Amino acid sequence: MKPLAERVQSGQFVYMTELVASGLKREAQVLEIASKLAMIPEIAAGSITSYAGGQLGQDSIRVGTAVRARGLVPNVHLTCVSQDRQTIDKTLVQLQALEMHNIFSISGDWPKAAQKTAVFDIDSVQLAAHIADLRARTGTPFFISCAVSPFKYQREDLLYQYVKLEKKIAAGADMAITQVGWDATKFVELKTYLDERGIKTPVLGNVYVLSRRAAERMNTGNPPGCWASDELVAVLRKESEAPDGGLQARLERAAKSVAILKGIGYAGAYLGGTHDARQLTWIIRRAQELAPKWEELFEELQFGKKDGFYLYQRDPQPKPTRTFLPTVMDAAGKALPFVPWSKSDRDSLVRSAIQGVFRWLDGRPRLSHWFERFEYYSKKEVFGCQNCGNCVLGHMEYVCPQTCPKQMRNGPCGGTFHGACEVIDQECIWVKVMARAEASNTIDQLKVYVPPPDRTLTGTASWLNFYLGRDSRPGRPKELWKSGGGPGRTLAIDEDETLLTAGPPAADQLLAARTAKAGASKAGGAGGASGVGRAGGAGKTTEGMRQAG
Repeated sequence: MKPLAERVQSGQFVYMTELVASGLKREAQVLEIASKLAMIPEIAAGSITSYAGGQLGQDSIRVGTAVRARGLVPNVHLTCVSQDRQTIDKTLVQLQALEMHNIFSISGDWPKAAQKTAVFDIDSVQLAAHIADLRARTGTPFFISCAVSPFKYQREDLLYQYVKLEKKIAAGADMAITQVGWDATKFVELKTYLDERGIKTPVLGNVYVLSRRAAERMNTGNPPGCWASDELVAVLRKESEAPDGGLQARLERAAKSVAILKGIGYAGAYLGGTHDARQLTWIIRRAQELAPKWEELFEELQFGKKDGFYLYQRDPQPKPTRTFLPTVMDAAGKALPFVPWSKSDRDSLVRSAIQGVFRWLDGRPRLSHWFERFEYYSKKEVFGCQNCGNCVLGHMEYVCPQTCPKQMRNGPCGGTFHGACEVIDQECIWVKVMARAEASNTIDQLKVYVPPPDRTLTGTASWLNFYLGRDSRPGRPKELWKSGGGPGRTLAIDEDETLLTAGPPAADQLLAARTAKAGASKAGGAGGASGVGRAGGAGKTTEGMRQAG
């Protein structure tokens, strides 16, 4: 078996197929599929999911080991879901010992089984940085993949996807894989963005064999981060009336998508939606036939959002304007470069004097406690502070990262639905961060890496931690992979008013509304079901069709 890194770096167009190791499949089924996929010479690796769609699946490492024994190179998904730093580190040591070096570093979907009890200790940028650091220290040839979604049609949401991709690459990611989408213009947009910045990191385009039922679900934003337009759903409904349930049309669309990716200049295709080796072989062969006329096919893959944001098209919406809070905070940070939210890290006599005051305060527990209470309540009302002890407001346009259910510190996950949070009914906090940065022409400052927080400081005064050098922040990260991790929340779940009072996310509300509207009617279901069933069982679950970045 040729290493995945060698296949990708060869410059030849590569294929990777997604192997959904869900709890709905027996392990023997997954391994039988892997044996057949290993017989397709163009497939460089099988990407083994973990927590796809927020559903608990099989042990990806165990499955990966068995898959490799059957001749298929494994690319193991490593998520940040329900794992603190120590657990993730143990997983990496295990992968290292098994010489399984291909890792898909992703944040992961919010667990559906326990909607309000998820653990997110770190984010995908921090995970990629740690794997890269381990690679440098030990010489282990880890090959790190990361996720990106160009298929975002809300302005700030899209801009942050690209900024976060740059952060992942800077952190050490070797390859990017897009989320699912059926918009060739967006595929070009991502490639152009990287080319303009001289970023040569290879990118695989996600090509999903989409059934009618899966499309109808995606149309509501489920699974998180996936979206299919009304126009695409209508096309699939029409195709599902064919004798084969629309199967051939779906395979043809997938082959055309691959041909377009080749023409644009992508490094390869990430194939999903079917485990059927015959169908995958057909798609690969058909794509080779179609490749010379990819430009003629371009207009056939235009299922974007008509009023959506495209980076290289004129935006009818005005650029965001500066608001009061960030304007005042920035002005104070410039005038007083020694305050915790200032982006300046210069030492000064004033800062030294303040450090002395806080050192004195630190030695008086009662006084330091009351100072912590004063800081917390003053910041809670303005910023939504949750008392993490590692305040990075100045690096996040004065939006508290603890107000994100996943508590990301380097940008949004891929699960947003037109700018709305994947988990609860609120706007994604990163929309506000990006809008403020764009208004002040400081988007490049968002590319600064924010390290994981020291969670042992939870409940302590962040100002005191800042001046005494205890916290973990940009320019002053702490080595916290053996200690300092935690459940990723500074409030117990049952005390977090945001999660307790918020309704379901917009995508779930839309899905519930459409499900209720459908009622007991099942008309037209047979056509989609039959086609999906022949697509390698892909229609029985949509859990493997995306990766939360």
